[in-house]
Amino acid sequence: MRTILAHLELSPVLESILACALIVARRHDAYLEGYHMRPGQPDVIAAGADGFVAAAPDLVAGFEREAKERAERATARFEAFMTEHDLPRAGSRPDVGLCADWRVETASGPSALGSRGRIFDLIVVGRPLSDEVTPSIAALEAALFDSGRLILVAPPKPPSDFGKHIVIAWNGSTETARTISFAEPYLIAAEQVTVLTVEKGSVPGPTGADLAQNLQRRGIDAAFREVKLGDRPIGKAILAETATIGADLLLKGAYTQSRLRQMIFGGATSYILSEANLPVIMAN
Repeated sequence: MRTILAHLELSPVLESILACALIVARRHDAYLEGYHMRPGQPDVIAAGADGFVAAAPDLVAGFEREAKERAERATARFEAFMTEHDLPRAGSRPDVGLCADWRVETASGPSALGSRGRIFDLIVVGRPLSDEVTPSIAALEAALFDSGRLILVAPPKPPSDFGKHIVIAWNGSTETARTISFAEPYLIAAEQVTVLTVEKGSVPGPTGADLAQNLQRRGIDAAFREVKLGDRPIGKAILAETATIGADLLLKGAYTQSRLRQMIFGGATSYILSEANLPVIMAN
C-alpha cells in the first residue's frame, strides 16, 4: 500500500493539491494524509516608553487566534474533500486499500513538512505563485531537501488526470537519476514516456538515447527526443516541448546547480517551479 502526504497550506493552489493527491491515491489504492503545519507561538516582544522590554500579549493572542482559525479551515476543507470523494477514514490499524486521514501539527518552521514526509512515498505540494504568499517556496524546498522522498508539485489549476504521457527532462545528473528511480512505478504505469534533452542543457554522462534504451529494456514504452535551445532559457525549452508533444506530467531532478546560483542567475529548476502549468515530479 502506497502512502501520500498532501500539504494543506491554505492557498489558491489547494484544490489542485487535493486533485493531484486523489488521482495518485486512487491509482495506487493508497493511504492519503492531509497535513497542515500550524505555526508555533512566536517570541514577540515590545519596548515600552520607559525603556523596559515587555511581552506583547495582544500580538501573541492575535497570532494564536489566526493560526488556530487557519488550521480549522484546513481541517474542514480536507474533511469535506473526504466526504465529496467517499474516502473512508483510516482506522487505528493499517488499512489495505484507498483511505485517508488528516493531521495538524504545531511546527516552528516549514522543515516539519520534510520531517513528516520521510515516512511517505510521495509528498504533494503546490507550485509557488509570483503574486501570492502561499504556496511558499520554503515549504516546497523543505519537502524536497529534508524528506529524502519524491515530491509532486501541483500546478495552479487542478488537472483532470495525469501520468499517461510522462516527459523525463534528462540532463545526465545524479538528481535526475534518483528521481527516475523513485518514480519508476509511475513510469511503468504510463502509456508513453518521452526522454527529452535540450541542447547545451546536460552535464557529462549518459545520453538521453541511452536512458530511453534502458527504459525500453524494462518494458517501458520510451522514446528519445532532443530539441535545440535557441535563445530560450533551458526551463522554457523544456516546458514548451512538453506542451508541444501533449505530455501531462513532467519528471525532473531538482537543482543540478546550487540553489543560490539559481536564485542569482536563474536555472531550469527555478524557471519550471515558477512557470509550469502541469504536474511536476521532482527529487534531489
